[in-house]
Amino acid sequence: MFDRDQFIADLRGALGERSRKAMAEIVARAVSDPAAIARQLGAPDKAGVQVLHKSPELTVLTLAWAPWQVTLPHDHRMAAVIGMYGGREDNMFWRRIPDARAFQIEPAGGEALGTGNVTILGRDIVHSVVNPLDKISAAIHVYDGDFFGAQRSMWDAETLVEQPYDINAVAKGMPQSGAKAAN
Repeated sequence: MFDRDQFIADLRGALGERSRKAMAEIVARAVSDPAAIARQLGAPDKAGVQVLHKSPELTVLTLAWAPWQVTLPHDHRMAAVIGMYGGREDNMFWRRIPDARAFQIEPAGGEALGTGNVTILGRDIVHSVVNPLDKISAAIHVYDGDFFGAQRSMWDAETLVEQPYDINAVAKGMPQSGAKAAN
């Protein structure tokens, strides 16, 4: 059974180990029972972000992706663990082009996550996200730092040139379903 307070305590305990694998195991246990998460946190009925915990060393969010929502390529500049508890999240990974004059990126693979799946993103990963379903998808995102205080980058959708992360530009590209962006 998912218990929010115990979940956060377990993640904070894993920080002492600084083990992303330990954090991924904690998230995997949680998303193995999606119904328990929905009972404790509520089933998402619109896109948005819910902050479960925020501190300088740990940020825990639930993200609800609108149907067909797409994000611009972006980085976090900290490690992340993502666990799906409803729907699907398709991640496209990008790599910086060596010796590019304008800090551009190119495709470098991807990973589709369905309900119950967990993945670890390294601190230097650049990715974009798609919810390919016609329903809301929901995930727990755990970051080993202050997600909201980090200086991050995003990449222009057309030119793939790096620019400072701008929450207003990100929110503009979201579907019109009451979505709130995570900055």
